[in-house]
Order: sequence, then C-alpha cells, then structure tokens
Amino acid sequence: MNAITETNFKFNKQKNYYKGKVRDVYTIDDKMLVMIVSDRISAFDVVLPKGIPYKGQVLNQIAAKFLKATEDIVPNWVIAVPDPMVTAGILCDTFKVEMVIRGFLSGHAWREYKAGKRIICGVAMPEGMKENDRFPEPIITPTTKASEGHDEDISKEEIIKQNTVSQKDYETLEKYTRAVFQRGSEIAEKMGLILVDTKYEFGKKDNIIYLIDEIHTPDSSRYFYKEGYEERQQKGEAQKQLSKEFVREWLMENGFQGKDGQKIPEMTDEIIASISERYIELFEKITGEKFIKADVSDVIGRVEKNISEFLASGK
Repeated sequence: MNAITETNFKFNKQKNYYKGKVRDVYTIDDKMLVMIVSDRISAFDVVLPKGIPYKGQVLNQIAAKFLKATEDIVPNWVIAVPDPMVTAGILCDTFKVEMVIRGFLSGHAWREYKAGKRIICGVAMPEGMKENDRFPEPIITPTTKASEGHDEDISKEEIIKQNTVSQKDYETLEKYTRAVFQRGSEIAEKMGLILVDTKYEFGKKDNIIYLIDEIHTPDSSRYFYKEGYEERQQKGEAQKQLSKEFVREWLMENGFQGKDGQKIPEMTDEIIASISERYIELFEKITGEKFIKADVSDVIGRVEKNISEFLASGK
C-alpha cells in the first residue's frame, strides 16, 4: 500500500510552500491555497515515522462534506476538491485565533476544572460538574494561534483589547461558531454520535469572513457514541469515543508518550493496516457513507496530476 508522507511539487505560479504536521500547503499566484492532506500521523506532538494509507483521503473528504453542509451558514474557502486528498481554496488573511467550542466538560476544560479552576477563557463553568457532563449551553474557549509551540487560552475581552480581532469581527466569528457547531451536532446525532467539542478557523478576504481549513474531522473534533452515554455518565464510566485516541493508546501501551528519550514503537505492516482500517471506519461512522478507496498504486503521481490539471483548467 502506498501513503504520502512527503510532497515536493513545483506547480505553475507557485509562490510559497508550507509543511504542517499533517498538511502540505502550496500558495498559487498569491490568490489560492492548494492543501494536500498527507497520510502523516501525529500523536503527542510527534509525527510518527510511517504514513497511514487513506488517512489523508478520510480527513479531506470528511472536511469537504461538512464544509458543503454548512455553506448556507457561513461562506467557506473551498473552490474545488481536485483529488480525494486535496482541497483548493481562497487564500485569506487568517484570524490569529482558533475558535474552540465545547458542549461538554471534556479534555482540556476538564483538566482545568479538576485543578480547581471555574473560569476558562473568561467563561464561568458551573459548580458540581463531573467529567463529560454536558454544559447548560456550549461555551466558546478561544486559543491564540501560535506560529510555534502550543496554542494558549485567551478570553474574548483580551482578544478585543489586544486588537487581535476587532469587536465587530469577533462577534461575527462567535455567531458563526455557534451556528456551525449546532449544525454539526444535529448531523452527528443522526449518525448516533455526540459532537463533544471542536475548533474552527476563519479568514478574511475582500472584507468577507470565510470558514477555512477543515471542520468536524476526528483530528479536530471529539465525538462520543450517543448510545449508552447517559448510563456511562451515571456510573462514572469513561465515555466511548470516536477519535484517534486508539493511536495514543497503542503508543502508551508500548511505552511512548512523546517524552525525551522514549522510542517510538515499531510500526509493523499489521499496525499500519489496522490504523488505516480504523480511519476508514471513522469516515463511515461520521458520514454515514461507504468509503471508496482511491487508487494508491502511484498516489504521489495521481495527486500531482490532478492538481496540475485543475490549475491548468483555470477554474
């Protein structure tokens, strides 16, 4: 099986190239971004040494589906999906905040709560909650978008005071965030899932705010299984999650948590195949659609050809 872990393309009118943990992003003619969702996989802030076939396709196609399903709420950056692993879209000026929205007391919010804090990002959390309880209504807990290192919590007041985002724009971002989360929650419920928390990124071009990057994938969102949620909460049991948590668990079982001196366990063909199958399972569960595997006999050649043809078409 073939996976993309590196791209070194040279496209017509290419101005810039950026390599993230998972995405390779090409700027074309200072107008368009071509984003390749690679098959790289990261956990504990470390990119693992081998790629996972079809992972990029899974993430890109989930994001494409949900961006399409929310375009009546907020304009988004997508121009085309020229390949199962690729999205081409409008180059925007990115807002320097990530809009994190939480419907439940989980993850980072729970760790803060457990440490005794009752205010997160300037938002009060009720007393007497336990892990994975639903908030009375979803809370927005933005983070600064760090160019390097970890993102940091920030309040709405600080964002406006520092003029990171103007008050008018920030209120628009909040409105969009709540509406897209509501739509995502409704879609998840139909699939027997609960959208627990997620994050959105926005950009601006010609004075229009766009939803950018990816949304509602298992890499940017946390899902619980709806069936049995209440019973597990009442018994104080861990919730059944739909996320890449299984990868972290495999690493921890094999003595790796991203700490200095720890060695990444061997990624055998069996392990890689099993992770690939789990990602395909995630796709089918989240979208309710059958996953159709793209041809990976020459995956790098396929992606390059499809992007080049799209750019040549001038669409």
